[in-house]
Amino acid sequence: MSPFVTSVALRWTDLDAYRHVNHARVVTLLEEARIELAFTQAGRESLTGFADGLLVARLEVGYKRQIAYRPEPLRVTMTVRDVRAASFTIDYALHDGPDETDPVAVRASTGMALYDLRSGNVRRMDADERAFLQRYVPDTGEAAS
Repeated sequence: MSPFVTSVALRWTDLDAYRHVNHARVVTLLEEARIELAFTQAGRESLTGFADGLLVARLEVGYKRQIAYRPEPLRVTMTVRDVRAASFTIDYALHDGPDETDPVAVRASTGMALYDLRSGNVRRMDADERAFLQRYVPDTGEAAS
């Protein structure tokens, strides 16, 4: 297993009065990374179910360091855990820069629920969706880095 890795761009408007990335903007950066995994990458593999209905049921964010503005994107590594019938968890490591050697500034997780917008109910994931997510489940003791 290897984590899913993507990058997210900072915008000048992401900064707050203290000249670091604001909490609400950090959550947006995590959302942009999640979209790359669940919509873009899954879509490249003809898996459209996540884009049809995927809800954040839980969010946890832990800050390790402030993030200042820079023109280079931030690196985000993601792993998946707790894959169940209709839900899973994504763990994030948001690095303070574009490289794997840049320190982790934020660790976060989102509990995700698959949702059928037509019926208004949670739905079960299919075998292809499960196989896609399982690729990002760490071996024992491994987590998003």
